[in-house]
Amino acid sequence: MTRQSLIKPAQEAGFLLSASWALTQAQEAKMKKVAVFGNTGGGKSTLARQLAVASGLPLHSLDKIKYRPGGEEVPHDEYLNVHSELLRQDRWIIDGFGCVASAWERFSAADTLVYIDLPLLTHGMWVTKRFLKGLFLNPEGWPENSPIVKSSLNSYKILWLCHKKLTPAYRQLVTDSMESKQVYHLTSPVAIAEFLKRQRLD
Repeated sequence: MTRQSLIKPAQEAGFLLSASWALTQAQEAKMKKVAVFGNTGGGKSTLARQLAVASGLPLHSLDKIKYRPGGEEVPHDEYLNVHSELLRQDRWIIDGFGCVASAWERFSAADTLVYIDLPLLTHGMWVTKRFLKGLFLNPEGWPENSPIVKSSLNSYKILWLCHKKLTPAYRQLVTDSMESKQVYHLTSPVAIAEFLKRQRLD
């Protein structure tokens, strides 16, 4: 597939597909270490699961590493040790945030960044949708028996904090990484669907 055939549909779909096309063929090889990130309620876990199926890469959800079934948080050192061990593996998709230090360590180790950056209102609507669905089914990527009401209320708080504090940093990260990594900046539900469609075809 040519560069032009990738870029034109990408622009029409409303997302930025960025990579350095002057890199060596080895650097342009299929993704092996993928960080999926963005504000809460953006569908990261769903995208990561579908990408894992399409790519055959092992999937790790940070919520399931950082929290035990029932919602109890694991000791921070334990989380950091598990996270560091994951990064030493040759192939992975890691979905979520964890903490600032581990997030930027992960972004550095990844060869592919998938950033979901939807309008804030869309994130909020999807948090509400997840809450309502979570009354009957455990949300995707969450530990079993997670406290859905408490966790959803916390998600609403995180929405604005992430938008103000992390979103500018995420956008700068993807801009700075365009020459050294595969970068997928997904800014609409259509963009997410198009991205996954292309991964299934590759």
